[in-house]
Amino acid sequence: MIRKLLLLLLICAGFATSQILDNKLQNNSLLGNATISVTVGGTFPFKGTFPALMTERLDEFITRLYNEAVDLTLRTTNDPQLYRKAKEQVVRFSLRGIKLKRITGEELKVDLQKFRINGNFENNPYLKNDDVIIFPPYDIATNFISISGPVHSPGWFYFVEGDRLSDLLELAGGINPAYENVDSIEIIRLSYDGLTQTSFKVSINEDFILQRGDQLRIKAMETHKRNFNALILGEVNSPGNIPITKNNTRIYDVIQAAGGYTEQASLRRAKLYTGNSLAIFLENQYGINLAEQPDFENVQFRNTIVNLEAMLMFRMSNVYPEDSTYFFLENQLRVLTEGSSLDFTKINDQKSDIANYIVQSGDVIIIPEIQNSVYVFGQVARPGHVNLVDGMNYEYYLNEAGGMGELAEEDDVMVIKGGSRTWLSPLNNEVKIEEGDYIYVPKQVLRALRSYVLEYSVYVTMLASVTAILLAVLNFTK
Repeated sequence: MIRKLLLLLLICAGFATSQILDNKLQNNSLLGNATISVTVGGTFPFKGTFPALMTERLDEFITRLYNEAVDLTLRTTNDPQLYRKAKEQVVRFSLRGIKLKRITGEELKVDLQKFRINGNFENNPYLKNDDVIIFPPYDIATNFISISGPVHSPGWFYFVEGDRLSDLLELAGGINPAYENVDSIEIIRLSYDGLTQTSFKVSINEDFILQRGDQLRIKAMETHKRNFNALILGEVNSPGNIPITKNNTRIYDVIQAAGGYTEQASLRRAKLYTGNSLAIFLENQYGINLAEQPDFENVQFRNTIVNLEAMLMFRMSNVYPEDSTYFFLENQLRVLTEGSSLDFTKINDQKSDIANYIVQSGDVIIIPEIQNSVYVFGQVARPGHVNLVDGMNYEYYLNEAGGMGELAEEDDVMVIKGGSRTWLSPLNNEVKIEEGDYIYVPKQVLRALRSYVLEYSVYVTMLASVTAILLAVLNFTK
């Protein structure tokens, strides 16, 4: 049923297209006097006789006919399935192997695909009155040639009898000049029954005649002349993209190439994020949209990466359900902040691990500005930044923030390190407060009497059960 509707739809679209073209041309009297009649046949979505201009070439005519017919076809149905089928049908025709027959008996072979590549007008002649355009049967699944390797446009192409190696290279855009020493091509030819194949090499300069189904493979040593870059932001003298080598450029070299870090650089809080580290706060904090950086992965893959990593990590794990939420959080942080644990404070030591850490293309290095304050929040009177005073302990900063509130949990005050985000208890007075650190004062958990009753009722029930068992045992042993 769908096939019949689709056929009817295409026939109607072809008729309507003819009327549209005729009306457009006849509306202008000058053009109306210069129109000719052209017939389209073969494997083309819309066949029939259509008006054309005497000044039109084949490609212009076919393109105009196709675009208007497609637009009309896709606007004549609201059925999603019919829409999809119609869309599939209107694109099923070949730009190669076209025959243009003149009323004089002359027959031209036209290759519009080549014309669109090289601009040779021999493959795009002017139309004449009563021309007939015949499109070949379209079956690229069996009527194909293909090419892979260092060409500009590798892929499958419609095969035309008489195709040579030079034709396929032209369709593929030619050899990519970035590759060196490309002098031969391997031709792989499958037997008719598909069970065996033969392969042989020919010179790149040999204009070898191809056969239907030939698959060509050009072998060349991979070029490593790529756009290797690392992005460095923040407190360096010349931030931006820094060209690097493949697996041979150190963090120290990148910082030096960026003019070195400034006097306001906070090496304690500096971080490196790998190319897979697509943390959103890079955009929020530094105004850098990684999706707009041509040298780095698009941020739209962030969730895909995290979810895939989670599935891979959980597949063979022994994580209990109650621990899965915490594990998932840790795994997300691992993916999004990979590499961020490096200690930049030792960057000037040429023998240190950080100075000799090898940067990969796509890495992002961020050196923030020194933050001469400590942020105090939670159960304090005035949460916010407090100026850093070297040597002062956490109590000083709590007092500067107005002191702790009545509901503060004094024994659970925590210092969160600004660089590693590690939580440390300052009660032993061994925790040094540094720039960019946080001090958090939690709140006491207030609970209603009912919650205590419910909690202790469990213990009472358990105690009663144990007592009953003990009494039963004592009675049994008497």
